[in-house]
Amino acid sequence: MENIILTSIQNPLIKQVKKLHRAKERQKQNLLLLEGTNLIDAACQIDYKLDIIFHTDRWHANHPSLCLKIADKGIKLQPVSLEVLSAIATTVNPDGVVAIAPRRTKQEPDIAQTKLGIALERLQDPGNLGTIIRSAVGTGVDSLWLGSDSVDIHNPKVLRASVGEWFRVPIATNQNLANVVSQHKQAGIQIVATTSGAAKSYWDIDFTRPSLILLGNEGAGLSAELIALADRQVKIPLDNGVESLNVAVATALLLYEVKRQYRSLARI
Repeated sequence: MENIILTSIQNPLIKQVKKLHRAKERQKQNLLLLEGTNLIDAACQIDYKLDIIFHTDRWHANHPSLCLKIADKGIKLQPVSLEVLSAIATTVNPDGVVAIAPRRTKQEPDIAQTKLGIALERLQDPGNLGTIIRSAVGTGVDSLWLGSDSVDIHNPKVLRASVGEWFRVPIATNQNLANVVSQHKQAGIQIVATTSGAAKSYWDIDFTRPSLILLGNEGAGLSAELIALADRQVKIPLDNGVESLNVAVATALLLYEVKRQYRSLARI
């Protein structure tokens, strides 16, 4: 029997889903919002648990193979009107599908097994975090840490900006980022802090040894506490009076330098 299409934004289930736009409600309900075909497809590919998928008739008709995959997994497909879909979506022009799913478990990455990790301090922009996650997956990062004063990793904008890669990198939020860094250091992992005042360029560092790269936001950069814990301080050389780069761009440059060094080592 087909599900009855939901057409009222006053429906109790729809009102519950709308609350997930707020971080406190996502935490309270232990749920997150997945919005857009790319995220739904990515979740299905790795068998991430989805509770309910809300969709318009048009979206269902345009994605028959994905809908069959969803049905085979036993995930509930709930048709909704365009008005309802727009109400539960967080974007201005949603593509016709929104899902609710459990938040990620609080299992932290294994520090002892780290070959390449990132620690982000006071990162506020969800688009930047999503972009960093894409670069991290693309370069083989095995752990990504955020301080508790950073953007919520379950923010819908973070998930969308990651274009599905959010599911594929171990990521954790920790209230004491300095303690996390110290644990890496005790495990023999090189700590590399990015700061504009560094004497060395990131090109001058040996990244072929296990490393944790520390980055702060564009405005404030890293705190003095984290910089003091670093074994190496590096900068990205800039010309023409440019003071800093977007943190997502800076992260990508560093990660691809790591990847370049590993590839060069493999050729020897």
